[in-house]
Amino acid sequence: MTDIRRAIVFGNHDGVVLLADAYIPSAPGSFPALVAVHGGGWQQGSRDIYRFWGPFLAERGYVLLAIDYRVAAPGRKCFPDAVHDVRAAVQFLRSQAAAFKVDPARIALIGDSAGAHLASLVALAGDSPIFSGVYRNDTYAGESTKVKAAIGVYGIYDMVRQWNSDQVSRPRNQITEQFLGGAPMDDRRVFFDASPMSYVTMANNKTAFLLAYGTEDDIVDRGQSDDFLLALKQAKFYARNAVFPGWGHYWMATDPKDPATGSFLLAPRLLRFLNDML
Repeated sequence: MTDIRRAIVFGNHDGVVLLADAYIPSAPGSFPALVAVHGGGWQQGSRDIYRFWGPFLAERGYVLLAIDYRVAAPGRKCFPDAVHDVRAAVQFLRSQAAAFKVDPARIALIGDSAGAHLASLVALAGDSPIFSGVYRNDTYAGESTKVKAAIGVYGIYDMVRQWNSDQVSRPRNQITEQFLGGAPMDDRRVFFDASPMSYVTMANNKTAFLLAYGTEDDIVDRGQSDDFLLALKQAKFYARNAVFPGWGHYWMATDPKDPATGSFLLAPRLLRFLNDML
């Protein structure tokens, strides 16, 4: 059995109410936890993507907090707003750990596609001056966003590289430009600041990473994950990958108990990683 709590308010940023669903083991105890960040090109998607993973992980002794965050719309960028929202979710969960049966020292981030980008960015740079200290009125603003582990599923880690890919894969829907408010030739600094790759340094290597992706992804170049993994290893992170031949994009919303899904392939690798790292 799983204790499911829906539409939890974990913040209010600039008049936008931030909501989450929590999936909690029914047994007594203090459990490791994951904050789950959905994909959708920073434009769409919802916490409902993790409706199968929540009970699956709770039944195996993990709390999962699946969140919504502010997304981009025509004429309205959402960087760094979305980053602040993900930061707030980690801070909220840490500050309310007892209420959700969470061990505050054992928190991880997980995300798919654009969610993997945001999860990785907060895992690596959430407490850095560029992102911290903005929403000082949050009741949990003093909490750290440091996590023990991060899981990125077919993620975006280099924003210029994704912009280059978008010119071919979605020429009429420039997701990086909508997210950041412009193209690289307008402001290369914001593309650097928004890239998880920019923060892969020896000083940040206390967070373990698992990167999962398919070989046939035509939405996010698998080279993003390959190069990010190499950079992590060069900086002496604990970093592992799970590569699935023949798989593409868009499978993280599937049931990890269904043998026909990519989530089923990921599940044992993810559980081993969590058991070792959390």
